[in-house]
Amino acid sequence: MKRLTVIGGGPGGYTAAFAAARAGMEVTLIEASRMGGTCLNSGCIPTKTLKASAEALETALRLAEFGISCEGTPKVDPAAVLARKEKVMATLRGGLEKACAKLKVRLCLGHGRIADARHVEITAADGSVETVENDALIIATGSRVAQLPGLAFDHSHILSSDDALQLDRIPERLIIVGGGVIGCEMAFIYRTFGAQVTVVEGQNRLLPMPSTDADVSTLLQREMKKRRITCELGRTLKDVRVEDNVVRATLTVSPFVDKPTPAQLKEAAVEADMVLVTVGRAPSTEGLGLQEAGIEVDRRGWIVVDEQLRTSLPEVYAIGDVLGPSHVMLAHAASMEALCVVESLCGSPRVMRYDAMPSGVFTSPEVGCVGLSEQQAREQGLDVRCATFQMRELGKAQAMAELPGFFKLVADARTGRVLGAHIAGAHASDMVAEAALAVTGGLTVEQLTGTIHAHPTLAEGLYEAALLLKENA
Repeated sequence: MKRLTVIGGGPGGYTAAFAAARAGMEVTLIEASRMGGTCLNSGCIPTKTLKASAEALETALRLAEFGISCEGTPKVDPAAVLARKEKVMATLRGGLEKACAKLKVRLCLGHGRIADARHVEITAADGSVETVENDALIIATGSRVAQLPGLAFDHSHILSSDDALQLDRIPERLIIVGGGVIGCEMAFIYRTFGAQVTVVEGQNRLLPMPSTDADVSTLLQREMKKRRITCELGRTLKDVRVEDNVVRATLTVSPFVDKPTPAQLKEAAVEADMVLVTVGRAPSTEGLGLQEAGIEVDRRGWIVVDEQLRTSLPEVYAIGDVLGPSHVMLAHAASMEALCVVESLCGSPRVMRYDAMPSGVFTSPEVGCVGLSEQQAREQGLDVRCATFQMRELGKAQAMAELPGFFKLVADARTGRVLGAHIAGAHASDMVAEAALAVTGGLTVEQLTGTIHAHPTLAEGLYEAALLLKENA
């Protein structure tokens, strides 16, 4: 029986531990804090729980639109929202702990340090030290928020994304630094809760990742404008200071903009009750003993691995966020990396595929993307055709009163193979799964149009976009 030690109890770590246990391995899972990692405790789950509360409030405020009457104006109760979030998290953590017990995974709470490829030292909260021996080791310690120069967290006025999930009051004015996934999600949540929100993004568009189609960014900016969320693109903050319980700063041009506009060059004083910083992550590797053990890291401290996720130390693997931005920093990416490693340990090597990695952004409306964006495809010199079908043209969208959004497909012009899909609208994060199957399986537009989609559903939009491509071939 192979002995496996896993350091880190997040999505990558517990997925690896559970899969290895099912395969008959003797597994030790080491977690320094709480089971579930960033995703469950300060990322995906708490954010989406807050988003669910925001959506409930939005629906309540629109009841008249659906023919429902009620007295009074619904409002957010921050304490109750936080209590519900904690309950959801506790339920899921309990489920993970029960799974450990059921699968006979030995769960050790403490800090793991790699002595060598075969031994890991565990320091418990009481200071006691235990050494566990293993035949293989997986590092899955994830990442943590990083501070920006001039924006040091005080956890009261200058907040990290972790702090934003613990607020017991809604700020009247909130500036969010960073228009990426976390920043955009928080912008919609806190605007719904009643805050005046300003998003400051250093690039010239929201969600400025190459894999996110530019049309998605345009739509999201338009929806923010409808909700009176201010977007300052190509801008950054300087001279940030807290005075008289107010955050004051200067809005200035971003160093990431090559050709700034006159508006971007013009500096302006801004004030807020809180500034939320949602950019920057750093590897959670402190005290792991990577250097002493001989495990290679890059200049920023992220662990270096080969295509089978092996580190520079034999029989030691690394998965998840600890690999950094050269890989995909998503919970489900970590989980799939975990399965790839376990399969390799079981004698069936499988190389991780990153070209068909779906992503979901839980804004209003949601965004779901997979594969290449139109710009990426053209930059790669591919001959592609694209088609876009509007969400508002679907009967289900009209019935739900969820009209903003679209379905965009990117396909190879010669073969019709689906190269990418970009969905914006209600339940986009759910619907992207079909598109991910198409990209993963190398399916064609013809095969999508040959698949019957139930009516009336939102998923029909993917069929309609494929039909547009087929008809205009």
